[in-house]
Amino acid sequence: MSGRRDVPLMRGNGQSIRGSRIAIAIGIGILLGSVFAFLYPEGLFLRFPRSEERFQVNRLSFTPWRENFTVNSTNCGTSERFKTLRSELSSLLKKNEELKKQIRELTLKKQLAERSKEHAEKQFLMLGKQHKAGPFGTVRNLRTNPGVIPDPTINPRLQKILEKVAVNKELIVAVANTNVQDMLEVWFNSIKHVGIPNYLVVALDDDTETFCKTKGVPVYRRNPDEGVDSVAKNGDNHAISGLKFRILREFLQMGYSVLLSDVDIVYLQNPFEHLYRDCDVESMTDGHDNGTAYGYNHVFDEPAMGWARYAHTMRIWVYNSGFFYIRPTFPSIELLDRVAARLAKDRKLWDQAVFNEELFFPSHPGYDGLHASKRTMDFYEFLNSKVLFKSVRKDPNLSKIKPVIVHINYHPDKLSRMKAVVEYYVNGKEDALKNFPDGSDW
Repeated sequence: MSGRRDVPLMRGNGQSIRGSRIAIAIGIGILLGSVFAFLYPEGLFLRFPRSEERFQVNRLSFTPWRENFTVNSTNCGTSERFKTLRSELSSLLKKNEELKKQIRELTLKKQLAERSKEHAEKQFLMLGKQHKAGPFGTVRNLRTNPGVIPDPTINPRLQKILEKVAVNKELIVAVANTNVQDMLEVWFNSIKHVGIPNYLVVALDDDTETFCKTKGVPVYRRNPDEGVDSVAKNGDNHAISGLKFRILREFLQMGYSVLLSDVDIVYLQNPFEHLYRDCDVESMTDGHDNGTAYGYNHVFDEPAMGWARYAHTMRIWVYNSGFFYIRPTFPSIELLDRVAARLAKDRKLWDQAVFNEELFFPSHPGYDGLHASKRTMDFYEFLNSKVLFKSVRKDPNLSKIKPVIVHINYHPDKLSRMKAVVEYYVNGKEDALKNFPDGSDW
């Protein structure tokens, strides 16, 4: 019995001890919690705040001048990023322009290749074995004569220059001396503005050569030639203009096509993108409308002839010898030789008159005509100054169209009109052409 009594007593004593242990553990827990709460008020395991929260904390903890510094630093970073983006945009725009230029050049090369292929096929058909004529309306004559075999030994020094300057073996060439230096500067500045790389000045004196070099303009000074140099020093404008026919011969012999240009011309577009290249000579006209530029039937009236009083004649205004494209063919070289020979024989002759006579006069007793093919340029694209000042500037529609070039060939006040053309078409000054008369004062 006594044993049964002892058991409950032991159980009660064990429960009391276990309860006291729990109480002690709770007390210790509370004590440790208080200690940690005091030492680590933000918690024992810190989390990293989000960027927005860090920014808020920093703003609250910084002094005012530090706050301003933080904001200004942020603005500075934004400004630097903006500058970087603007620089990248500018770079992309430049690359885009370069790609556009490459596309234009490749398109031009493709067109030239297609035309060359077509011309080659026609040459093969025409120059090969004889063929029968095809059905009505299908027969086409060959206008494009084959080119000469290039001979670089003609002038090795010039050949090196042409290899650097020419594009697709063609280039603009101007012949100039110191008397036309002011116009020459307007001329090559307009070419640079358009972005035409293939052009060359043939300097007739040392001053012109030096002037071009200081302006970064491709220039070629010919070897001493008594015949050329004497005219360059003492000749008038017509005599100097006539020299180009002798000078151009070397270019053609070496296989280069030349766009011959006087210096009283303003370039507004790249002319090489507007040529056909299907003839020996492609020239601008002095004509001022479709009839005078491209030809018309002129009726001559002679009443004394009665029934036969009316005689029909063919009329066309002359080609301008100050701006024409000439290919390296035998007829082209023969044309230059004929004109140069006649001008050397009689220096009173006008080179433009001789140029046209040799191009257009047919064979007749005592004279063998030149069998050269020719094309007249669009007179609204390749604009002479008569068309500009008498018609285009007064027409609300035509005045908005930018021509390829403007040639101040009809007016003696060339420099002032050239500058006015630049102001009107390049700088957008609408009244730049207003104060000039249609013609000249004398």
